[in-house]
Amino acid sequence: MTIEQNPIEGTPLIKPSSTHHPLYVDVVVACRSVYDPEIPVNIYDLGLGYTIEINDENEVRIAMTLTAPGCPVAGEMPGWVADAVNAIPGVKQVDVDLVWEPPWGMEMMSDEARLELGFM
Repeated sequence: MTIEQNPIEGTPLIKPSSTHHPLYVDVVVACRSVYDPEIPVNIYDLGLGYTIEINDENEVRIAMTLTAPGCPVAGEMPGWVADAVNAIPGVKQVDVDLVWEPPWGMEMMSDEARLELGFM
């Protein structure tokens, strides 16, 4: 017999970030330095960074997605993000995981990104 695993009602689809950590703002700034080569907007404002987790040892884990699974830089972009974050003084380790759930949508973009792309 198998028990079906359903998410608990009210559980967020995207795990919350470690916004309280002193390195959080620096990690966001680093993510904003990485651009999708096909779109003139950084990955953070595009809404591609889902979760930034930073533990007490200053190890950073980022869950991010891409605009489409067939994105030509899918194999490279996580490394670009890791390199940008790894350059922050005090960061001990960076792991970037590509996730596909929930799927990215234009509603995830910041107002700045929408303005830059002419959607506002």
